[in-house]
Amino acid sequence: MDISLVLIPVDFSEAAVVAVQYAKSMASAWKCQFVMVHVIDSHLATNVAGYCKEPVEKVRERLTNQAHQAFRKFLAENRVQDLVKETLVAYGPPFQEIAIKARDLQVDLVLMGGYGSQGKGEIDEIFFGSTVEKVVRLLPCPVLCVPLGWHAGE
Repeated sequence: MDISLVLIPVDFSEAAVVAVQYAKSMASAWKCQFVMVHVIDSHLATNVAGYCKEPVEKVRERLTNQAHQAFRKFLAENRVQDLVKETLVAYGPPFQEIAIKARDLQVDLVLMGGYGSQGKGEIDEIFFGSTVEKVVRLLPCPVLCVPLGWHAGE
């Protein structure tokens, strides 16, 4: 199977950094293009809007602008500007939006960072499964999850 387009979901966490570092280490072998996506969780945006007493559209716009700024910083800090074809910001339930983008873009692989056996320790993760697990269940293409402890050269 040829891998020509890889989707990398990014939440700007340490797990996302590990996934991007893995992608960097594999870039020459795969000879593929990378598309990164950050998903603004619609549930979180609704909660923030209620708390701030602002329209959800205004919160969404602010979070989208912050995500674009965070992408610029993330790409520069991880030195991957030359490897990334495109960055996208989506809005909705993260696992669902990642699956939609993967299908729409017809990617060959989804590369995600994960917490692995270290876990995040949140009740939601224990009872409802992680975003990675939900993406794996939804997608027909392979999903590669790089554990948090991975380091280049291992």
